Amino acid sequence: MTVEELKELAEKELERQHQYKHRITYCSAAGCASCGGNAVRDTLAKTIKARNLEKDVEIAGTGCMGLCGEGPLVRIAEDGALYQRVDAGIAERIIDEHILQGKPVAENLVDTTNPFFSSQMKIVLENCGTMDSERIDDYIASGGYEALAKAVTEMQPAEVAEEVRRSGIRGRGGAGYPTGLKWGIVRKAQGEQKYVVCNADEGDPGAFMDRSVLEGDPHRVLEGMAIGGYAVGASVGFLYVRAEYPLAIERLRLAIKQAERLGLLGNRIFESDFNFRIDIRIGAGAFVCGEETALIRSIEGKRGRPRPRPPYPAEKGLWGAPTLINNVETFANIAPIIRRGSAWFAAIGTPKSTGTKVFALAGKIRNTGLIEVPMGIPLRKIIFDIGGGTPEGTTFKAAQTGGPSGGCIPAEALDLPVDYDSLATVGSIMGSGGLIVMDSTSNMVDVAKYFMEFCVDESCGKCVPCRVGTVHIHGLLEKISLGNGTTDDLALLEELCQMVKDTSLCGLGQSAPNPVLSTLRFFRNEYTELVRAPEGFVPAGTPNEQPLTR
Repeated sequence: MTVEELKELAEKELERQHQYKHRITYCSAAGCASCGGNAVRDTLAKTIKARNLEKDVEIAGTGCMGLCGEGPLVRIAEDGALYQRVDAGIAERIIDEHILQGKPVAENLVDTTNPFFSSQMKIVLENCGTMDSERIDDYIASGGYEALAKAVTEMQPAEVAEEVRRSGIRGRGGAGYPTGLKWGIVRKAQGEQKYVVCNADEGDPGAFMDRSVLEGDPHRVLEGMAIGGYAVGASVGFLYVRAEYPLAIERLRLAIKQAERLGLLGNRIFESDFNFRIDIRIGAGAFVCGEETALIRSIEGKRGRPRPRPPYPAEKGLWGAPTLINNVETFANIAPIIRRGSAWFAAIGTPKSTGTKVFALAGKIRNTGLIEVPMGIPLRKIIFDIGGGTPEGTTFKAAQTGGPSGGCIPAEALDLPVDYDSLATVGSIMGSGGLIVMDSTSNMVDVAKYFMEFCVDESCGKCVPCRVGTVHIHGLLEKISLGNGTTDDLALLEELCQMVKDTSLCGLGQSAPNPVLSTLRFFRNEYTELVRAPEGFVPAGTPNEQPLTR
């Protein structure tokens, strides 16, 4: 395919869409599908056929529309009307009343002017809700593969890497390593063969950002990987997806076939010397395989266990070759950066945390779902304006970011800007973007115990601090939560957490104590209320006795 043919295909698709008077999109992501979305789709199609509207109305399955707690969701393109909690009966009424009579079904209509929508800024999710997830033509009509064409035909590989560096984007899957810097290292690394790997092993409890992007806009990720391959000199890419995401895997396979058929993946892309193919590798659900060196071993067919670094994958990764690894959201940002320019992206967010961030809102909050906001937005705005606050009769207590690796942020830090550096000051991390809200009914000792239990189960067992330390930390939390702990246990708990953090081999073990340490820091009273003095303890000041010391 040539650049001219890409433009012709986009124009042809837009012309096809304009032949319809109405375009209805329904959420076909896993969340809405699980609560009756497929029945809504079938009813819409059946009703359109029964009313002889096939030439006037097009329906398309799209990605996550964000308001997941109110699904299934249906959108009318021409007026932007969004319907929530749609069932078969409402779907039929949407056709009969909204489409045929111009009268919206008021009781299921969503106010799209409310802060949940107006406070967001969508870059990664810009096509979700409007574009057919399974049609490459629709992606191309929305500007898809223009960035790849620009990179391959107008820019040198070093220029692409430099553009990414100037954008200031940081990796969206962990501690926020500068993406452009990593690309530059891989580009300069010596090796006849180089690889690009997309880490889609999203395993944090409550996180569904990567899954939603892959289900709703798979070509955006493929395009970002191809641009990365061009920039660093790689000809092969691997998408590592966990097996629990069957719909995402299905759509990725379809997207790869479509891109290969049009020559957007494969040999001589845009009639250049650039060749790039992408294969899918399915993970078995091990959380530790989100760590890059464990992920690499898994792709190689070995047991997914981390190895010491250096050497880093950028220099010696997959099969010993230089390897570029980024997560789904990072790659999903690449095409907009190349298409619109690094200065545009760098102007969003904060100077050290540019762009937007996708979060999965879950827990004790009214508006559960998927959101995308500028970096640096206050936590308060996310919780109360976008999230709608905690359930009636409760108050906000804490927000946990970064999954099992993150910390719990207390109410007194509600005005904290949500960016990489600010989160670090309160002992948390951005992580991949899970944001779990706790209210006044939540017990923070139980919260810490839950995440530690997860880490115990997911530890690969390679290093002693993580394999043994997390078990003992969980045991102490269990003992304290049952009211059997002592002040000595509390001191030992802190000591063990610091030891595991300082001496574990990989990021899983090093960050596993974060939820415990942050709850000890901000909610210590909930621990001290549960512990008692050790047997034989005599308070300071008692005659002929000395206070107990460790």
